[in-house]
Formats: sequence, C-alpha cells, structure tokens
Amino acid sequence: MTGPGAVVFDTDGVLLDSASLHATAWKSAFDSCLDSWAASGEGIRQRPFDADGEYRELVDGKPRYDGAFTWLRARAIDLPPGDPGDAPGCGTVWAVAARKEQAFSRLLDGGAVEAFVDTAPALRALRAQGVRCAAASASRHARPLLEAAGLLSLFDAVVDGTDAARLGLAGKPDPALFLEAAARLGVDPQDAAVVEDALAGVEAGRRGGFRLVVGIERSGNPDAAKALVARGADAVAADLLEVAGQVCGARP
Repeated sequence: MTGPGAVVFDTDGVLLDSASLHATAWKSAFDSCLDSWAASGEGIRQRPFDADGEYRELVDGKPRYDGAFTWLRARAIDLPPGDPGDAPGCGTVWAVAARKEQAFSRLLDGGAVEAFVDTAPALRALRAQGVRCAAASASRHARPLLEAAGLLSLFDAVVDGTDAARLGLAGKPDPALFLEAAARLGVDPQDAAVVEDALAGVEAGRRGGFRLVVGIERSGNPDAAKALVARGADAVAADLLEVAGQVCGARP
C-alpha cells in the first residue's frame, strides 16, 4: 500500500507560529471577564485561565463560540448564548467570544505572524512527490495570514472559518472541516493524512476516518505528545519536515 496521496494541515501552531497569540487572546478575554464577574458579585473569584493546559484541552482548534462555551461549562459558568453580532463583553457566550476576537485582532495589529521555518520546505517536498496539500482552520484569519506568510500558493485547497460559517460546518472535534478539505482536494479520507497540534483536531482526524493522523508537538513536552496519542494520533512529530519524510517515505 502506498502512502497518503494528500495531506490536510491545521494552520495555527502547525503552519504558522500563531497558537501562542490565540492563547494570549483567550487569556485576556477570560481573565477580564472573571475579574468583572467577581467585582460585580455575579460570581466567586476563580483562578485565572491556564494558557497552557486549559488552552490545549478546552479551546485550541475550536471555533470561537465553541471554545468559549466549552471553557465556561468547564468552569460551571452559565451564560445565555446570545447572538453572533454581540459586542465584546461578558454577558453572553457570543460576547465573550467577541472579546477574544477583539484581543486577537489587537495582537495581530502589533506585528505579522510568521510561518515556522520548516513549513515551506516541507510543503515543497510533499508537492514534489505529487502529494496534494490543503490548509484547514476554524479561524477566519487563516487565509489572509497564509497569504501574508507567502504560503497560499503552496496549497491546492484552503478551508477557513469563513467557509465553515457559510457552509454550516461543525467545529472540531467534528471532522467536517477536514472532510471538506479532502473533498476539495478530490481525495477520499482513506487516502489522506491530517496534521494537527490541537487535541480536538487530532480527534477530528480520527473521527473522519483519515488514513494517517499526525500530531505536531514542537515543544518536546512528553506529556503533550502522550495526550495527542491518547486522542487518536498515529504518530507525533516535532516538525513538518519529519511529517513530509514520513509521508514521502511511504510512497513508491
């Protein structure tokens, strides 16, 4: 059996060095709301948001609303859903999600997001072997960030948060985003790989029936690597060149 004929990549933390910005934005949104609720007497003072463990376990890789809802539920904080047009605030789930978006946009204004140094070489190596590549992300920022990083031309397909909203695609760990990317590449999931750094994304790849699910763990944290395997990763790689070697090495 030959190796996968296509690879679907998550964007933040896999292709672009942007996951830390998302974690910082979530912390800004959640901690400010925790302070607001405690000061108003609407809730007890809780510990600040953990931008490492809670980020990876509860919000990483998910659409903004899903991430906000999951964290609030984990903290036993009950808010009305609100509406997608809610202004940034703390009164509804959508308002908290908008607060995160506001914080993230401010961080983006402070400087460009860089691609990891291994990203472009790995993509070129895959394409040289005839492997089709797609980028998939729940973020509405994914496509412009890929373009700004000079990577957009290296992909045969891109599915981002704007596409997900227009098509009504469920967020990770539902595999809908990855399945849409595979469909745009014209391949069956059984002939494709998924590369993810988020636990929810790894689970989505496994649920989607992809032949190979690779977790990316760039920090060398063995516990994080074990968590990726526990969620369904077939293998864990330290960078994308290692992934390209695994995929291309399995091909004739």
